[in-house]
Amino acid sequence: MRFSIAATAALLLTGNATLASEFERVPPVTHAATLKECGECHMAYQPGLLPAAGWTRIMDGLADHFGDKASLPPDVAADIRGYLTRNAGGGDGQLVRITDQRWWLRKHRFDPTVWQRRTVGAKGNCEACHRTAAKGLYEDD
Repeated sequence: MRFSIAATAALLLTGNATLASEFERVPPVTHAATLKECGECHMAYQPGLLPAAGWTRIMDGLADHFGDKASLPPDVAADIRGYLTRNAGGGDGQLVRITDQRWWLRKHRFDPTVWQRRTVGAKGNCEACHRTAAKGLYEDD
């Protein structure tokens, strides 16, 4: 009986650790076009941070990319779209902002003034708090 309780406890702890870290470690961006084109204006976000439907919506809306015009040659856009959607993660495909995903909101329950700090500036500035974000490491331990 003790073994059963201990085994169950260990399994639960391991499962929770895996669940908690699902978006703390994501494969880094390795695609040259994505690094160049997306990284020109902001950190090139890892595909695993959004589902394929979210990336599709973003790529379909480059003419108004969060208030900016992000035009790309059609072949480059198709290449980036393919990379993002092939390597996409989970979440709500209706949402195009990583910072609107439920998992993100759950991990970032901060006072709203945090986002107004000069050193942070915006919710999408991952590297302000996660120095290794560009490498896909978002651990907050």
